[in-house]
Amino acid sequence: MQKFIILSLLIVSILTHTACEKALDVTPPGEFAPGNVLTTEKGIRSVLFSSYAGIQNPTPSRYLINNAEVTTDVGYNTGGAENLTLVQLINFTWDASLGTLQADVWAPTYRAIRDANIVLENIGNVNTSDANRKTYAAEARFLRAYGYDLLYRWFGTVPLRTSSTSEALLARATDEEMKSFLETELTAAIADLPEPGKEEAFARANKGAAWSVLAKFYLNTRQWQKAADACQQVIGLGYYQLFPAYQDLFRVENEGNKEMIMVHPCRNQDGFGNWYSAGALPPGFKTSAQIPAYVWTASMANFATQYRMRSAFTNTFDTINDQRSILLLRHYINNANNWVNLLSTPDNVRSLKYWDNATVGNHSGNDVPIIRYADILLSRAEALNEVNGPTQEALDLINQVRKRAGIVNLTLAEATSKEITRDLILRERAWEFYSEGLRREDLLRHDKFISLAKARGITAAADKHKLFPIPQTEIDANPACKQNPDY
Repeated sequence: MQKFIILSLLIVSILTHTACEKALDVTPPGEFAPGNVLTTEKGIRSVLFSSYAGIQNPTPSRYLINNAEVTTDVGYNTGGAENLTLVQLINFTWDASLGTLQADVWAPTYRAIRDANIVLENIGNVNTSDANRKTYAAEARFLRAYGYDLLYRWFGTVPLRTSSTSEALLARATDEEMKSFLETELTAAIADLPEPGKEEAFARANKGAAWSVLAKFYLNTRQWQKAADACQQVIGLGYYQLFPAYQDLFRVENEGNKEMIMVHPCRNQDGFGNWYSAGALPPGFKTSAQIPAYVWTASMANFATQYRMRSAFTNTFDTINDQRSILLLRHYINNANNWVNLLSTPDNVRSLKYWDNATVGNHSGNDVPIIRYADILLSRAEALNEVNGPTQEALDLINQVRKRAGIVNLTLAEATSKEITRDLILRERAWEFYSEGLRREDLLRHDKFISLAKARGITAAADKHKLFPIPQTEIDANPACKQNPDY
C-alpha cells in the first residue's frame, strides 16, 4: 500500500494547489491531470488509500493512546520532551493551543475526510465495474463516518464537511446533526461493504468494521438497545473470535487474527512504525522474566520519555491468575545485569503490549487495535445491563473474556444490581483494554471521568474538560467554528 499512499500525496497536491496552477498557467499533463486521475481506477484507489492513511496513520497511535489515558486513572508519564505535552493532559491544564490536538487528531482526520469526499464526488466517472464503484464508495463513506466519530468523541460537534468544496467558514453541526449523520452514513456503508475476510486486504473496511463502529457510537451515546443490537450483528457474522492467548494477541506474528476488527497497521519502517514501546521501556531495559522472549538490542530505541501506568490501576490485577497482567512489566534486568523492581516507585509499571524483537529504532511492527472482538462482547454486555439489569446472557459475554484471561467467572451472586454490574464491566474493560486508548471514552460514558480526576487532586470542570477544545489554528482559520466559551 505504501506506493499508493505516495501517489495519493502527489494527487492531493495537484488537486489542492489550484492557486499556484493559475499563477503559473500550467495544466498538469497526462495521467496526473485531475480530470484523468479521478476517472481511472488506479487514481481513485490512490485517493481512497490516502483517506485510509489519514485514519490509520500508525505513528501518532502513541498520542492517541497517551492522550486518552494520561487523562484517566490508568496512564501516567514523566521525562523527555513529550512530557511537556503530556503533563498538560495529566494536570488538565490543556488549552486550544496544545499542538497534539491539531497535529495528531484534527488535521489527519480531516485530511482523511477530504479524500473520502473526493472519492465520493468522482466515483461515478471512474472506468471500472459497478461492483468496484459500489465498494469504493462504501469504503469512502465508512472512512468519512469513522473520522467524524473520532472527532465527535474528542471535540464534540465539529463542522460537517461533506464536500471537497465546502465553504471555508463552516459552523459546527448541532449534536443531533452529528448523530444523524453518523448513523445514516455507517448504515448506508454496510450494505455495499464486503463480508469480513472477503475484503481485498486486511485492514480494509468490511461489514464487521462498520457494524462495530456503529455499535461503539451507539454505546458512547447511550443508545443502549441499538448498541446491543449492533453488537449482535457483529457476533452474528460468525467470523470473529477471541484469540486464545492474550499475551500473544498483539504479536506481529499473529497480526490479522480474527479478534482484530479494526486496527492501525504498523511496520518496522520510518513513517509506519508503532512507537509506543520505545516510550514505555524503562531505563536501561535488557530483558525480563515476565516476557523472556523479548530482548532489547542496540538497534532499538529507548526514549527519554517514560510511558507509565498508575499504581492504583495496576494494583487491581490478579497478578497470579490474570494473563493480561503478564504484559505489565513490574521488574526487569538492565544493561548492567542488575535486577530492577519497578514497584519500588509509585506509578511506574510499564505496558509492553506492543513488544517486537524486530523493532528498528522507534519502529515496532505491532498493529494497534482500534476495535477488538472482546470490545464487542463487553459492549453488548454493558448495553444489555443498561436495558435489563444483570442477566445471565450479559454475564456469559463478560465471562468469555474472563475465561481467556484465566480468571473465574462472574456470577449473579456478585452482579446483584444494574449499578454493581456496570462497575464490574468498567473494571473489566480497564483490565482488558489498557494501552489501547479506550479509557477516556469509557469513563466519560460512565460519568466518572471528572470525579476520578478530582479524586487524584486535579482541578477538573465538567463543563470544560469532558471535551478537548477545537485547535486554535482551526478557530483562527474558521471563526464560524464557535469555541467552547470556557477555553
